[in-house]
Amino acid sequence: MIKGDKLLLRGAGVYIIIGLLLAWSLIGVYSGVGFVKSIFPGDTERILQAHIDYLLMSALLLGIASVRIPILWHIKWAMVIGALTNSGIFVVFAMAPYLDPGSEAFVPDSIGDKILHYGARASFVITTYGFGGAGISVINSTFFKKGKS
Repeated sequence: MIKGDKLLLRGAGVYIIIGLLLAWSLIGVYSGVGFVKSIFPGDTERILQAHIDYLLMSALLLGIASVRIPILWHIKWAMVIGALTNSGIFVVFAMAPYLDPGSEAFVPDSIGDKILHYGARASFVITTYGFGGAGISVINSTFFKKGKS
């Protein structure tokens, strides 16, 4: 195992578990379980989006880890942090619909809206840096280097 792949594998493992918890939360909301509905008062679509996004990010992390090529540590960290925060935005929207621009309960120009607005953009930049850097590393690994076939 290449040093640092543990980070990607641990991140993927955690995000798979979060994805499963979100799947059960979705069932709880659909079934009318009171405490689950109190945690997720927003649109169930956002819970589903978070569920799918966490599983997608897990698959990407596992895929990058499986190719076993050297990737810079800061790119790996950006991938793991970006996967958490990017997917987490949907969880926030499901838990606080007043922060969700797609919700009827949305309260524009609130402090929470501004924090989430800039936080989401920071998350997109971090995620793009991480997965974009990993993509470039994968492409770069396909070219021959002197003395190697």
